[in-house]
Parts: sequence; structure tokens; C-alpha cells
Amino acid sequence: MIQRVTTCMVLATVAAISCGCGGKVVTGHQELPPAMRPVAKDATREELLDQYNQIARGTQTLNATVELKPTAGSKYSGVIDEYHEVKAFLLAARPAQVRMIGQAPVVGTTVFDMASDGGTFRVSIPSKHKFLTGPVAAEKNSSKPIENLRPQHLLDALLWPEVRKEEASFVREFNDENARYYVLTVLRGGYQTEVLREIWFDRADLHVARLLTFGPKGVLQSDVQLSGWQPLDANASQSAPSTPANGTSSFPRAIRIDRPHDDYKLDLQVTKIVLNEELPTDRFKLEQPAGSELVRVGDATENKQP
Repeated sequence: MIQRVTTCMVLATVAAISCGCGGKVVTGHQELPPAMRPVAKDATREELLDQYNQIARGTQTLNATVELKPTAGSKYSGVIDEYHEVKAFLLAARPAQVRMIGQAPVVGTTVFDMASDGGTFRVSIPSKHKFLTGPVAAEKNSSKPIENLRPQHLLDALLWPEVRKEEASFVREFNDENARYYVLTVLRGGYQTEVLREIWFDRADLHVARLLTFGPKGVLQSDVQLSGWQPLDANASQSAPSTPANGTSSFPRAIRIDRPHDDYKLDLQVTKIVLNEELPTDRFKLEQPAGSELVRVGDATENKQP
């Protein structure tokens, strides 16, 4: 019976992802009979908060190898869709440093190189001979797709913000055809209370399955879906001896990032992961390649140089 349940859940997940539905409701998909659904685990709001915060506090740095697959219509697809998928080397460190280098399969040439320090982002596109830079907070979108790449968006999926004690939160249940969830909602205070984020826990195993982040007036900024949680391998644990003690003993292997207002949707398949190893700051530095065109994203006019 356990094997049958696992097989059905895997097939349902694969079907959902292939249809671009993020592992949720799939049109035409047959609902699982009650006897085939995993037993739902119980947890209190405090237990869910503690489990989430253990992972948030326990993940200080990340060094991963991933496979990227752009989704149709995404602004990333304008850069990497000709390769169908790209192998990428991804580094992230708190508070807000991130770098990702994407390479074409087989030949290994660089498709893009992007970095952000929380204040400024930089993106190099060798095939276009362009080097983009601008403030992370810039809201203006360019009509040119490659100028909308934002490496800092990866931080929402990789380095979760801790839920602070002073932040109000509440929990509710949500069920769909094949799964049951706890939804932990964190509120933003001030003049008018608003939803800041939603953290979805799959009640089959209480792993985090989805992270929704909202801006002012309820704008959905980020929708991150997580699946395929697996224990960190032996090598990763040895490289990061503090990881088990901090409660970060596993990591999702499948991550979908959806930024609807940025037209940004990307699937990441994690093939290798090491947490909490020391990452020198120079590994996050990205300089403009010689001969590339400088594009200052967010400026009223584009400042260029040879």
C-alpha cells in the first residue's frame, strides 16, 4: 500500500509539472480515492513556526548545482530557451548575496552570469555582448526581455526570511483533490494590516510545499513551490557540520519560481547541494567583461560604453 501511494503521488506530481500547474489541481486528472491519500499529520501553529524558523535560521549559505528549465512566456526563455535546459552553478549567502552562472549543455559555454548583493544587481549575457546593472529596488520593466533578469529573486526560494516573534500569524487548513495542507499566514502591521507571506505545509510529511510573498495592497510578488525533499548527502553534512544541529537536515530537489508581475517563471532541479560552508566574498563579485555593452537598467536613458 505504501508503495502504491508513493507511485500515485509521484505520477500526480509529474503530470502537474508537465502541464505547468505547479503540482496543484490538474484539469482532467482523476481524484485520488480517500483510501489512497496519505494520512494527514497534525501540528500546532507554534510547531509549524518552529519548524519553518529552524530551516530559515539553519541555512546561512548555499552552494548548489541545478538544472534550469524556462517556462514558455518567461523572460528567462528569451535567453536560454534555445538550449532547452541549462546547467547552473548557484551560490547564496545571507543577508542578500547571490550569484548564478548558467552554462550550455555539452559545450559548457557561459549563457549568463548574474550576481546581486542586495543593493545592486549585475547580469552578463556573453551571447548578446551586454552587461546589465541597476538597483535591486528598481520597479521599471524594460521592453527588452533580457533586461528584466533579476538574480535577487532567487533568494525567496533559497534563503527564507525568519518569522519574527513580533509578527502576527495564524494557521488554517486547505485541502485539494490529492493533498491536505496547513497554511501559515504571516501579517504585515502598520496603518492597515495586510498579508505579508503564506507558508504552505504538506500534511503528509509537514514539509514546506509553497511560499507566497505579497507586497502592498495584496500584490503577489513571488510564488515558490517546493517538492522532492531529500536528506542532505553525507558529503554535504561533513562539509557543514553545523547543519544537523541547526535542524536543516534536508532540502527540496525541485523548485519552481513564479513572479507573475515580472513575467518570470523558472524550474530548478537541484542535482547537488551543500549548506553552510564558508563562501569567500570574491566568489560573488561580477565585473563587466571587456568589450561588452553596459546597460544601466532603471535609468531614464541607457548609458553605454564600449
